[in-house]
Parts: sequence; structure tokens; C-alpha cells
Amino acid sequence: MKLIQEGLETLSELRTYYDGFLAIASISILIIGFVMVTSASLHLGDKMVSNPFHYPLRQLIHICLGLGVGAFILTINMEFWEKSGQWLFLLGLILLVMVLIPGVGVKVNGSIRWIQLIGFRVQVSEIVKLFSVIYMAGYVTRHQEVVKVSAYGIVKPLMLFSLACFLLLLEPDFGSAVVILTIAMGVMFLGGARLWQFMILGVLLVSLAALLCYFSEYRWARITSFIDPWADPLDKGFQLVQALIAFGQGEWLGVGLGSSIQKLFYLPEAHTDFLFSVIAEELGLVGVVSVIGLFTVFIWRAFVIGEKAEKAGYLFSAFIAYGLAIWFGFQAFVNIGVNMGVLPTKGLTLPLMSYGGGSMIVMCAGVALLFRINMETEKITSSIPKGKREWINV
Repeated sequence: MKLIQEGLETLSELRTYYDGFLAIASISILIIGFVMVTSASLHLGDKMVSNPFHYPLRQLIHICLGLGVGAFILTINMEFWEKSGQWLFLLGLILLVMVLIPGVGVKVNGSIRWIQLIGFRVQVSEIVKLFSVIYMAGYVTRHQEVVKVSAYGIVKPLMLFSLACFLLLLEPDFGSAVVILTIAMGVMFLGGARLWQFMILGVLLVSLAALLCYFSEYRWARITSFIDPWADPLDKGFQLVQALIAFGQGEWLGVGLGSSIQKLFYLPEAHTDFLFSVIAEELGLVGVVSVIGLFTVFIWRAFVIGEKAEKAGYLFSAFIAYGLAIWFGFQAFVNIGVNMGVLPTKGLTLPLMSYGGGSMIVMCAGVALLFRINMETEKITSSIPKGKREWINV
């Protein structure tokens, strides 16, 4: 009963202290994503389970569960997350070990990245990304001075992240390993890490990633096919070629919602990794620019919320907001870049849009954290007399 009462109070406060731009961007991305997943998966559901609405209905359940989890997270104050960050990251490492245990992890398309929970496949790496943001925000808040003056302050947390990356590479999930390292380095940079130390570490990590690609046959094949997909359009370059054809057919206004040809078993994973290509084909350049614009607004508001929290003295909340902005922004950039042929193929979903239960639920949780941070910051700063809070208005 107490939890319900606290939830109602939180929702009442949210109506007073909320970010309109972030709300519009988030809801718009969710709605467009659901519509496009429906369009991209009707034929697939009909073929696989003789039910064209199989994937849309499941995605709707994913969204509802995500909104439910988000509503619950809105009732939890940021102090809880600050105290729990280290334990949550440890839990993430345990889950990464569990997914590699035969009989526990679920193998799909040659990779073991999922655990079956309550009838849903949960991609463990998505949970680890959220826990990484929380852990890094707490670390930088506690050790900001060390991060600013010592190389050890930067290397120390990366040792834990290296373990997480090693476990991810065993799945294998190279893309998620890159994402969590990007989150860690981005938060440390915004926390005051020295530029020259940051650049040296960045060069080392990029060099290591290049070596991993070079000595891995399938990763190297992806890079070579990305450089010239038309050299082998029926095998190594097939995904990218089909995506580029989708973009070409879309032109300015698209072929019309539901009228994509490429989604009809030409474009692999059209409702997940290559959903953006279906958007390009059916909605054209207008749809592409609109989606990119919505993500731009989302990331902008996340940084604005972080800046407000930092100016108000809530460093942990600020670094959470920055970390979420880096995560969503980088993953969206990579997914869009892959679909457009400017980056090698990687299995990263388009945030809040691609089909997937675990990804949708975890990302809705991330959005809820942003709203909670903004609510706590606005609630405190609103009590400051107007003449004394110009410094915090963004």
C-alpha cells in the first residue's frame, strides 16, 4: 500500500516537473518504432507461426512491460542507485557468466547472448549496459579528483570493464563490448579525465579492437565486405547491399507504409537490426531525417538534464544522464551508420525502436531514470528564489 501511495505521489510530481521535449521525443520514437516493426514483421509472422500479428503483439507486450518497469523506476530515488551501483555491476558480470553456461544461455544465429526468463528472451548485454552507466556514474562521483589527476583513476574501472568485455566476446558480442567501453570512457572524460591520458587510452583500445577484428575471420569479412559490398553481393555483402537498395528505393517520400519490397525476405533481420532500412524505403528521406531528428532531440535533452543536475550539485545524477545520452546516442549512431553503409555490420538494435523484449524494457528503464533525475533536480531548484537560480536554468 505504501509503495502504491509513493508511486501516485511520484506520478503527481512528474506532471509538475517533467521535460516536455524529452517526453515528446521518447513517445514519438516508441510509436514510430512500433508502427515500423509491425510493417516489417507481418509477412514474417505469417510464414513462421501462421499469425501475421505475432511479432507486433509481442512488441506491444514488450513496450507495456517497459513502461511498467519505467513507472516503477520513477518511484525510486537516485540515492538507491548510487548505493547499489557496484552490486548491480557485479550482478551484470554474474549474468554474463550464466549466459555462457550450457543449458542456461540461449543460442540464436550462432551467438549465445540470451537467457530465457518468464517466457521472454532477455539479452544480458542490454542489462549490463544500464548497470555500466550506473556503476561508472558512481565511480566518477566518488573518485572525481583521482580521475582528474591520475592515470590509475582511469585504468582502475576499465579493469572491471575488461572482464565484462572478455565475457561479451565469448558470446560473441563485439558490438556490446564496444558500447560499454564507450560509456565508461565517455563518462570519465566528462568527469574531468585529462585529455592526453584519455587519447592514449583511446588509441590503445582502438588498436586492440583492430587486432581483434584482424585475427577474427568473420569480423574481418564484415569489414572487407563493408568497404566494397558489391564485390560479393550474394554472400558477404548481402546485408549491406539489400539495405542500400532499400535506401535507394525510398527516395524522398518513400514507397509508402507497408509497401517495402526489401523486407520480404531480402533484407535480413528487417524488424530488428535493419529496421532503419525499412524506414528509409517506406518513409523515404523525410522519415530518415525525422527519426534522426527525434534521436537528436532526445540526446540533447539528456545532456541538458545532466548539466542541470551537475550545476545543482547532484553529480551522480548528472553522470547517469550523461552516460545514458552517450549510450543511446552511440548505439543509435552505430545502427544508423550500419544501415546506411558507413560502418561495418554490427548487431546493435535501434534504441526504443527495434524488436526485442530485453532491449525495450531496459531502454525504457533508462528513459525513466532521465525523468527521475529531471524531477529531483527541478523539485529542489524550484524552491530556490527566482533571482538566485539563473545560474542553473538551461
